[in-house]
Amino acid sequence: MRQVVKWLVAVLVIAGLAYGANRIFDQRKAQQQQTAQAAARPEPAIDLVAADLVQVQTRALTQRLAVSGTLKATQSAFIKAKVAGELQDLTLREGDIVRAGQIVARVDATDSQARLRQAQQQAQAAQVQVEIAQRSVDNNRALVEQGFISKFALDSASASLASAQANYRAAVAGGDVISKQLQDTVLRAPISGQVAQRLAQNGERIGVDGRVLELVDISRLELEASLAAADASLLQVGQVAELQIEGSSTPVRATVVRINPTVVAGSRSVLAYLALAPSPGLRHGLFAQGTLVVGTRESLSLPVSAVRNDRPRPYVQIVRDNKVVHQALDLGMQGEVDGQWMVAVQGLPEKTPVIAGSVGRLREGTAVKLVGSPL
Repeated sequence: MRQVVKWLVAVLVIAGLAYGANRIFDQRKAQQQQTAQAAARPEPAIDLVAADLVQVQTRALTQRLAVSGTLKATQSAFIKAKVAGELQDLTLREGDIVRAGQIVARVDATDSQARLRQAQQQAQAAQVQVEIAQRSVDNNRALVEQGFISKFALDSASASLASAQANYRAAVAGGDVISKQLQDTVLRAPISGQVAQRLAQNGERIGVDGRVLELVDISRLELEASLAAADASLLQVGQVAELQIEGSSTPVRATVVRINPTVVAGSRSVLAYLALAPSPGLRHGLFAQGTLVVGTRESLSLPVSAVRNDRPRPYVQIVRDNKVVHQALDLGMQGEVDGQWMVAVQGLPEKTPVIAGSVGRLREGTAVKLVGSPL
């Protein structure tokens, strides 16, 4: 009896599995039929308006290079102490205007004045020795002519005179050195401009080459722009850039006035110097950025936004026989046309209709229809 029950259970299990497998097979077959029917049905065409298409056209592309950097005064200088001593008479502060040659501060000259007097006294003493030696030579020359002394005594007196004259000249030169040091206790502005930094205070002991003031002349500012070495061949003196200055809404024109003949060792970049047109509100140290016009070239082009880059090679979506075709192409220089960025293209004939970037990505082979006008 038990053996019969086991056989019955086994038969029921096998029957259930067979029924389930048959159901799964029928469901998959039905899904495949539905998929085939859906694929057989034609997809509805996507409507495009004229604004959704752009054409490949020959345009004059204005090529620009991005430039940025910090504004620097063409003339700037640090006023440094040339002699050591106590700083005096420094009244200027940041923002004060100075003229070239104006006295801006002094260094205590007591020590220099004392050493100058000492040098002058030494020069006077040396001059007296020269006069004494000169009289000795004159007397010995007369005695030699009369035969009272030998010529050796005259030669000895002449040597003493030469030594005295050399000592006198050395004393005078030493006095000139001290006199120059005394003049250097007066600090003067080397250029006209404004005080950018006050780096010392009155009463402070300052050493040789100690910085006292920084001056800048903001009447002439320039931008030091760093450009890639590959773009250096496009640079020329006289090219014009339009810059946006930090904190200002008004663009400023700048002109390339110099190009550095060497390449910066670390970044391998080339430095170009752009002189800015005078404009109120410009300051030394402000950040500026903009574009530099480097040339114009005619080429077949498209808006940059129409080129897609979600594949290894750039491509565009063109309309051919009322269907979407993905066309790979080679890109050239970028430029600006009427305020819109364009890119030169190769591999497409002129007047080819290209789907604009605003439409988005469409599957290749999708049917399209231009509403209001045939393609």
